[in-house]
Amino acid sequence: MNEEQTQTLSLRAAYAFGAAHGLEREVNEIREMVIEWDSYTSSLRRGYIVALFEKNGIFDTFKEEHWPFGNTPSGEKGRLRYLRIKSQYEAFLDGRGPEPTGESEGEESPDPEQALEFALEAHLRDFLAKNLDRIEPGLRLYDSQERNGVEFAVDGGRIDLLAVDRNKKFVVIELKLSQGRNKALGQLLYYMGWVDKHLGGGPCRGFIIASDITEELSIAVSRVAGVRLAEYHMSFAIEPIGPT
Repeated sequence: MNEEQTQTLSLRAAYAFGAAHGLEREVNEIREMVIEWDSYTSSLRRGYIVALFEKNGIFDTFKEEHWPFGNTPSGEKGRLRYLRIKSQYEAFLDGRGPEPTGESEGEESPDPEQALEFALEAHLRDFLAKNLDRIEPGLRLYDSQERNGVEFAVDGGRIDLLAVDRNKKFVVIELKLSQGRNKALGQLLYYMGWVDKHLGGGPCRGFIIASDITEELSIAVSRVAGVRLAEYHMSFAIEPIGPT
């Protein structure tokens, strides 16, 4: 095994490992996904693999068996890079970020502030997934035998959170860490239409949750039935651990 194979997460090994652990459908979707970027295609697939294995609690086993370099500080840096590229790609699909240009697979990309923004949005999404009643009483995460409502894949994108209300109606939730732009409304309406067409039970409702709702977005939403806006406010606390 050469140095490059040792340091780079092997997609070939990951696909076989995932299939052997009951994730054949998911790894095939990653292998066959159509990527709308010209750069970072392999690293992007690695980002989806890492997220999939971590979600299913098998990433540590994969590292032990197929990617021991992943347990080193440099390997952890690579893991974070793969996940960052995945977040950037999803932002690109949602119209919240540009396609990278002029960089090779091996080069570091982006803007630390942008990377932090993606990370915070992921934390916000995961928090709300477990606390949907903060958005609306009686709201619960959609869950089927095949998948749940976190980053729910649809044709042409992913719904941040797909929920069900107390009347068993679908609720599509889109998160925007930065200002809620008008473009967010078009994205949300597409997702709502997709859910009505493919999952039934419609018409569904939608939320756009952002750190700052613009007046333009508020005016646009006022003409759309079934869509609500909400602002979130984040706070941080420091808790000492161990003896004082």
